[in-house]
Amino acid sequence: MENTQYPNRAIHTPARGGMCKARFEAGIVMISYLEGIIIFKGDRFTVISCGGVGYKVYMAPETIRSIAGTGEIIKVWTHLHVRETDMDLYGFLTYAEMQFFEVLIGVSGIGPKSAIGILGVAPLDILKRAIAAGETNYLTKVSGIGKRMAEKIIVELRDKLGGATMPDSMRTELAADADVLDALITMGYSQSEVRQVVSHIPTGISGTKERLGEALRMLGKRT
Repeated sequence: MENTQYPNRAIHTPARGGMCKARFEAGIVMISYLEGIIIFKGDRFTVISCGGVGYKVYMAPETIRSIAGTGEIIKVWTHLHVRETDMDLYGFLTYAEMQFFEVLIGVSGIGPKSAIGILGVAPLDILKRAIAAGETNYLTKVSGIGKRMAEKIIVELRDKLGGATMPDSMRTELAADADVLDALITMGYSQSEVRQVVSHIPTGISGTKERLGEALRMLGKRT
């Protein structure tokens, strides 16, 4: 969709049941914010009705599980990823998450789906601190990305995130989570369910043994 008269003009489209905030950039409408009604929730995306149009918005699985159900209103910040053959919309509950997503996809080799997966493994603050502190082991085990890619993310983003500012207690907790993940996989649990559970262990529980016990308790609730 082209806008030859106003190539960089922001547009706001209020409508019954929602709002779409967008801007024109290089002849493309860049959607940056949606407020509308959830009409479908999948495992990796949701469909939001805004002004009579349904927008397919990819989100981290953890985000999808945390949002309201169908028929409810949702507000999301969005990033429109444009490729030669298609355009995908990625959604975030906070502006900070969207900003960090855009930082991640700026790393060579990290695509939007990998970035959205990385964002879903831990709270944003912990994830930033892990990168700033150079916690390669945590990134590879808990997020599932390869060691070489984890090292690349740390090299490219560490200085941008302020260097190693992680308290010793948090560093110990991240190391414990990596050990918990190894132990649970050895017990026969799948990597996907283990990563999901480990990311939800409360920060107040310290020590590998205690965090492993909590993870097993959480896994037991699912059976």
